[in-house]
Amino acid sequence: MMLRLSVVLLAALMASALFLVRVQYDSRRLYAELGKAQAEAQRLETEYDRLVAEKAEKRRAISSLSVEELARARLSMRTITPAITEYVTLQEKKR
Repeated sequence: MMLRLSVVLLAALMASALFLVRVQYDSRRLYAELGKAQAEAQRLETEYDRLVAEKAEKRRAISSLSVEELARARLSMRTITPAITEYVTLQEKKR
């Protein structure tokens, strides 16, 4: 009877030890996956910030292009060149 109880307890102890080893292994594996997921999340956040900044930059460029097109079409404005530049000089008053 005592031998049978010892064998059952030994088997339960071995099963418990194996279960503990398995749980620790799974825990370490999941912790490593968590680290990888956090690094990926950081990378994606950085990429998102870059894309938002790029989008804002494109909006500004489109905005300035549309202003230039309006200036040319509605106001008949053109890009300055030395050929069409008029210089104004300051004349000193004589005393």
